Amino acid sequence: MTQRLLHLNVNGNGLAKPPLSWRRSNPPDWFLDFDAWEQLGRIAERGLLDAVFLADHLGETDFTKPWHAFDPFMLQTAIARVTSHIGVVSTLSATFYHPWDIARRAATLDLASGGRAAVNIVTSGDDTAAALYGRAPLPDRATRYARAEESLLAVRQLWDSWDPGAWVADPATGELVDEDLITTVDFDGEHVGLRARFQFPRSAQGRPVIVQAGASPLGIELAAQHADAVFCAANTIPTAQEFYRNLKARAAAHGRNPDELLVLPGLNVTLGGTEAEAKARRADLVGPAVVDDAELATLAAQLDVPVDLLSADRTLPWEFFDSDRWHPRSVGAATAVLSVARRDQLTVRQIIERRANAQNAFVGTPEQVAGEIETWFTERAADGFNINFDVFPSGLEQVADHLVPELQRRGIFRREYETHTLRGHYGLPVLDRAVPVAVGEVVGS
Repeated sequence: MTQRLLHLNVNGNGLAKPPLSWRRSNPPDWFLDFDAWEQLGRIAERGLLDAVFLADHLGETDFTKPWHAFDPFMLQTAIARVTSHIGVVSTLSATFYHPWDIARRAATLDLASGGRAAVNIVTSGDDTAAALYGRAPLPDRATRYARAEESLLAVRQLWDSWDPGAWVADPATGELVDEDLITTVDFDGEHVGLRARFQFPRSAQGRPVIVQAGASPLGIELAAQHADAVFCAANTIPTAQEFYRNLKARAAAHGRNPDELLVLPGLNVTLGGTEAEAKARRADLVGPAVVDDAELATLAAQLDVPVDLLSADRTLPWEFFDSDRWHPRSVGAATAVLSVARRDQLTVRQIIERRANAQNAFVGTPEQVAGEIETWFTERAADGFNINFDVFPSGLEQVADHLVPELQRRGIFRREYETHTLRGHYGLPVLDRAVPVAVGEVVGS
């Protein structure tokens, strides 16, 4: 039996870091410099990480800093061209992008990287994002997921339309492609449609890895049918284990091998030579918490609760969250905070003072953090993590040079790359043939 090994990505987005981290980074505006992104890729590859992940956010946020200014596919192409092993994961919203665009962008990155690409398919729930495309308000959640389902079906048909033998490129015969081995895709859905002959032969990994990040019932069902990996939020082991079991069971119900669907929660990591040093570093980066109207409004938006239901020195209004009135835009992010608040019976003030976040935080020495990671891994709360480093580049260098060696010492992380594709790193099969999809009712219909 093949040994189960931990999977680690690095989340390169600035919004995933502590509030003051940009002021401690060198240089503070590194995220506007393509050379720095290439450096990020090299450091992550030095640490033998599975992939560099870039989220994307369309519309307004609580932050005015340009951390999502660049198109993630352009950044990832730059990273791919200066590395040779590490995967590159980019995000696209199926709410706004057409399946042809998704398939084309991902296939381009997959070929540019030599078979190391993944696309993270998300739905957009922010009306300010809709305004960017002249579409406001957004359709309801069910409609957005129905469109995402159709988009993934169409994208997979495009990627699978080339038989591996279709690419000939024989100068002697003058045959470039065998057109009999290329299928015309004719997809006519309720929300998206296309008729096309795809222009991309398969990459070394067969087709790009598919990532999904929804934690609602609709998101779980979409991931169980189509995703190779799920990026999620989890702050407690019991909550994470429940999500893990549910997702894997749904994948099995669709006839899939549940071991070929990875669960990778987000994780903030702060390291130090001693526990006290790590905690001091974290406190410096998080900064003082001020419980004022602005912070209450921010928490209310994060949890999708009316701000007038929050009182600083009282616990959360659980009757609201437990009722059918609660319809969060991001189920996973809100639930991750609520699980900690419920477990520890935190007041609103304590939630803000703790800087409770959708992304879990491990703070300590490499040995301590590795121990916590190992517990989550062995307890089947996760197959690995999307690591958010705290400061660039020192935080990522600490992960690569100190945390990874400790995980290797424990025998749960690779000591060298054994493959050149992201599918290989993730322990997934190369897909050189179309994989049938059992399609009943479209998700959300």
